[in-house]
Amino acid sequence: MHDDHACPYCDLAELRRNAFVLENDHCLLSIKPSEMGALEGAGIIVPKAHRPTVFDLTPQEWTATQDLLMQARAYLDAVIAPDGYNAGWNVGAVGGQHVMHAHFHVIPRFRDEPLAGRGIRSHLKAVENRRQR
Repeated sequence: MHDDHACPYCDLAELRRNAFVLENDHCLLSIKPSEMGALEGAGIIVPKAHRPTVFDLTPQEWTATQDLLMQARAYLDAVIAPDGYNAGWNVGAVGGQHVMHAHFHVIPRFRDEPLAGRGIRSHLKAVENRRQR
């Protein structure tokens, strides 16, 4: 755990529990069964060291993240054969980051989903999201 808080993503044992895991020296990929029945195969890649945001990663952690992303894709393509992916970072509370430990989302997508074809930006581009100045 990080010294000054109880960060759930610093608890690598918990990330490994009941999960499919890939890891290297710097990062860990955790894919846990969905509790809601949605987002089958979704997982996160986290640096093993506490880094608040993607902007705090070391060059080695960037490379390690990419390596795990490619391994995750190969695994998911073989096991559940998704039709596409969403992949990315949320940064800061306003950006949707709920755990302040950098984590890269890997989300398999399927053509028979109700929201198929809508990317992660679709709600951000909606008229309802226009800023009031």
